[in-house]
Amino acid sequence: MDSTDKGEREDPIERPWIALKTTYDVEAWIDNYNRDLQRSVGDKVGTGYGICFCLAAGGEIFMHTTAEGDVLLDVTPEAEWVTPVITAATRTEKPHAQIWDLPAHALTQLVLGLSSLIGASRIVHQHDFRMKKY
Repeated sequence: MDSTDKGEREDPIERPWIALKTTYDVEAWIDNYNRDLQRSVGDKVGTGYGICFCLAAGGEIFMHTTAEGDVLLDVTPEAEWVTPVITAATRTEKPHAQIWDLPAHALTQLVLGLSSLIGASRIVHQHDFRMKKY
């Protein structure tokens, strides 16, 4: 039985994004995303998994939440145009490196702030967040 027989894919399906308009919508999305992610990664441990937000106007943002609930964002150079939205939504300053390290309480506001800019999303099984941080 190969991995596709188990419902797993090498490159996860990109899903069209439906704009979230309220904190209730975002919290429901987070709950659904957590279930999908847990099903997808199973017992894997580490920071290589998460979600990729494909921005409608270009660029990608990779997001991982740590065991403590903190948020790691890898904003690709093509997506740097969204930096003012991230800083406004999360009330944090842009980091000196490519990786943003945000407190857990910023997740709902982050997703709500980015929602209208996202074109699609996909589960990510392997992304190197920590190597780019330092």
